[in-house]
Amino acid sequence: MIIIRDKKFYSLQEASDKLHLSPMTIKSYIIKGLLTGTKIGEELYVAENALSNFLQKDPVKPTKVFVARQPIFDTSKKVFAYELLFRSGLDNFYDLSTPLDTAASKTISNSFLAIGLDTITNGKKAFINFTKNLLTSGIPYLLPKELIIVEILEDIEPTDDLIEACKQLKKSGFILALDDFIYSEKLKPLIELTDIIKVDFLQTKADERKSVMERVGDPHIEFLAEKVETSEDFLEAVDMGYTYFQGYFFSKPLIIQGNDIPVNKLNMMKLINEVNKPDTGFDKIENIIKHDVSLSYKLLRFMNSAFFGFNSKIESIKHALVLLGEKEVKKWVSLVALSGLAYDKPRELINISVLRAKFCESLAEKTGVKVHADDCFLIGMFSLIDALIDKPLHDILPELPLAEYVKHALLGKHNVYSDLLQLTVAYERGEWEIITANSKRLKLQEETLPDIYLDSINWANRIN
Repeated sequence: MIIIRDKKFYSLQEASDKLHLSPMTIKSYIIKGLLTGTKIGEELYVAENALSNFLQKDPVKPTKVFVARQPIFDTSKKVFAYELLFRSGLDNFYDLSTPLDTAASKTISNSFLAIGLDTITNGKKAFINFTKNLLTSGIPYLLPKELIIVEILEDIEPTDDLIEACKQLKKSGFILALDDFIYSEKLKPLIELTDIIKVDFLQTKADERKSVMERVGDPHIEFLAEKVETSEDFLEAVDMGYTYFQGYFFSKPLIIQGNDIPVNKLNMMKLINEVNKPDTGFDKIENIIKHDVSLSYKLLRFMNSAFFGFNSKIESIKHALVLLGEKEVKKWVSLVALSGLAYDKPRELINISVLRAKFCESLAEKTGVKVHADDCFLIGMFSLIDALIDKPLHDILPELPLAEYVKHALLGKHNVYSDLLQLTVAYERGEWEIITANSKRLKLQEETLPDIYLDSINWANRIN
């Protein structure tokens, strides 16, 4: 806070604390004229009287948004973007009978600001589906063009008003994509405007996947293979010249019978095994870390990062362990070891494992298994370990000192922990009916899930 001529001015962070809104939302209110901002030097501030006036009004508040994300990869299996999956779609947030400049449109933009697009995608672009009504109503302009790719749904008719809306979006610098594309002459005006074409690999045959590229015949258009569920499909799409790939092909193990686990992965498995033994205490863990240069370096770097913000530098392993605590140390070593298993795998496998671990743990803390929240962290973390070391789960789990109910959950045997894991995976994939069913079974308040998920993404982003 600063005082100028007896008037108090609050920074965006201070204003957000007082209004219980994010700094980005405060900034959006200032831009839209809902809240008066004052520029002092290079920074935006909010005067005390402006805050009081704002609190006396009935401002538009962000809507809870159920949103999941699905990664989209490039040919190197690095994440290029995420497709955002919304419950009921964006039409749910916008009354199409209402003019664009009224409260309904603000609800959409404020909801996205509340989500924090750059947070949920970790700075990557977001593919977002738009219906014809949303496109012709100008809704994409409410969102940052540098962060989104406008995805035009497959059942949209290329009418004159739609074509004109897409032309204006293109002129304004938006990237356009056509979803579930099947070639048709009537789509030519849209094809001429589009940047990316998505082809559904589950609904098309191999010859169709190739011929659609030839029929479009535009070298500037990139093709995205969606619903790519196997490594064979991925390799076929690469050979055909596709640029991007969406589906769960990357999360499935390439199991070769009789194939031994490589030595470096075996060492990581031993480390995971050792730190998760019930009788492993501080002294043993310290000994393990001290005799591994890489682990020692990573632990000290982690403890001295902005994640913690300690005033003084942490220089000894013992000091770091004491500050973290035994439970958190076990989690951290397990995560580092898990990352070591992924040296030849897509990085997204680790990102998802870490996110699942935190989400699963956070859900457990809201249910009747709060006392076993640490085990739920492990359930999420090890849910993709078969894909990391290319071995079936039933061969891997006997080597890990996990509780039987944890192993049962990972193997899909029904118990309360498998319900938690199923809910976690369902939220990740936007399978809303499963989410509702499992939330009821676990006696979870469904409306709390978006915040828990976004908090988990934030945590995972910082850890990663």
